[in-house]
Amino acid sequence: MTIRVLIVDDQIMVREGFSVLLNAMPDIEVIGEAVNGREAVSKVAELAPDVVLMDIRMPELNGIEATREIVAAHPGAKVLVLTTFDLDEYVYQALRAGASGFLLKDASARQLADGVRVVAAGEALLAPTVTRRLITEFSKLSETPRPATMTQVADLTERETEVLVLIAQGLSNAEIASRLVVAESTIKTHVSRVLVKLGLRDRTQAAVFAYEARLVTPG
Repeated sequence: MTIRVLIVDDQIMVREGFSVLLNAMPDIEVIGEAVNGREAVSKVAELAPDVVLMDIRMPELNGIEATREIVAAHPGAKVLVLTTFDLDEYVYQALRAGASGFLLKDASARQLADGVRVVAAGEALLAPTVTRRLITEFSKLSETPRPATMTQVADLTERETEVLVLIAQGLSNAEIASRLVVAESTIKTHVSRVLVKLGLRDRTQAAVFAYEARLVTPG
């Protein structure tokens, strides 16, 4: 099945460059472009892309607010944030807003395509060391961390809490299964239950929640 992508960036060279790279992939198709966050929200409603490549700094409506509006209106939409700097202070805010991960704008064609495929599959870009470092750093610096109520955390079983911590550490389902010596299918079930109980969209938000709930110590 072809992955349908919307590219959102106020720089035409970035949009055209990513379009060329992604359209060269047999399983990816760029179905549209937007020059700002407001247009992005409109295009998502019109085109229903599988993945949105979202720049952060844009006129009219920035990538953070656009991401928040898109995921609220279209729960199935996957947003992959684009940034120039790996420690961009706004990236953490975008993750909290519902983005599934981020890529640097100087990513190679393979990294870009792989990132789109991972997010389209419902996973999150948590494995790369740079992403783990970003989440760690900005969980410490966030001015308004979401308070995790005792009720939310207490609703998790001991095993689910353990799985949540390992998600926050960047482990995949297979790695968590190996660590806990259980079947990968069992871990998938635990992950699904964690997301439902905490009211979270995906693994990225689960990781952010774990840091803000202080279930994982940054560093």
